[in-house]
Amino acid sequence: MKVLVATEKPFAKAAVNGIREIVEKNGHSLSLLEKYSSPEELKAAVADADALIVRSDKVTADVVEAASCLKIVVRAGAGYDNLDLAACSAHGIVAMNTPGQNSNAVAELALGLMIYMNRNQFTPGTGSELKGKTIGIQAYGNVGRLVGKLAMGFGMDVIAFDPFLSAEKIEQSGARVASSLEELYEKSDFVSLHIPATPQTKGSIGKDLVSRMPKGACLINTARKEVINESELLEVLTEREDLRYVADVAPERAEEFKEKLGKRYFGTPKKMGAETAEANINAGLAAASQICRFFSDGDRTFQLNK
Repeated sequence: MKVLVATEKPFAKAAVNGIREIVEKNGHSLSLLEKYSSPEELKAAVADADALIVRSDKVTADVVEAASCLKIVVRAGAGYDNLDLAACSAHGIVAMNTPGQNSNAVAELALGLMIYMNRNQFTPGTGSELKGKTIGIQAYGNVGRLVGKLAMGFGMDVIAFDPFLSAEKIEQSGARVASSLEELYEKSDFVSLHIPATPQTKGSIGKDLVSRMPKGACLINTARKEVINESELLEVLTEREDLRYVADVAPERAEEFKEKLGKRYFGTPKKMGAETAEANINAGLAAASQICRFFSDGDRTFQLNK
């Protein structure tokens, strides 16, 4: 089988070497498309591929249509909004992600952003410590649990909300359970977002929730910018001059956020939650292993389009 690694932003060399070793050890061949500049290049490269590994590269309906031999595509990372799942399903292609491989990198960044904001973005002035503060975690999956664990290490009180987990599962980690999203926001000095961008979550974080946060609170977004209702967030942050917002990915209206909020806002110039050497390697190797298990024994453990 031909496995294509198509990455506009390439994996680290160590990751590529590891992917090649896994793929070839299992009797398959590896092809690389790196730093490509147009969808047409991707469509040409994927035409005869049996498997595809991508990072944030967009696997659109057009790409799927061009991939006449494709049986599986794996997004090396947790988020998968760059995959057209409906198109994959329509063509009988299994779509997967690699959950958990980037989790520690994202969790460490979330805590780093919290410290950065609580220390006046590392400029002169009296800051505040994390110890004794309450962090609310929205979605308690792989990343959320790690954020909770790290926050506990700082002496923070952790409260979590996840409608897909039982209270017992959340409490086993040492966190308290919020009975509702409203309660999570009302009781948290920090709220850390770890929800995917889905039709249900896009634009769901807005005035109603954020306005409930206590004085001096901070919203941390290391998830997706699409989950934020930017107009409503700007409105409430303009009205409430004590609230802050920090994001791993700059909002569409980043300049307006900067102009209106000053040091109460910070956004990274590009999404960097998974931008560590370790996460880069882990996700790539996991993607290669999942493809090989799929071909050898039909393993679909991380299938997204069931």
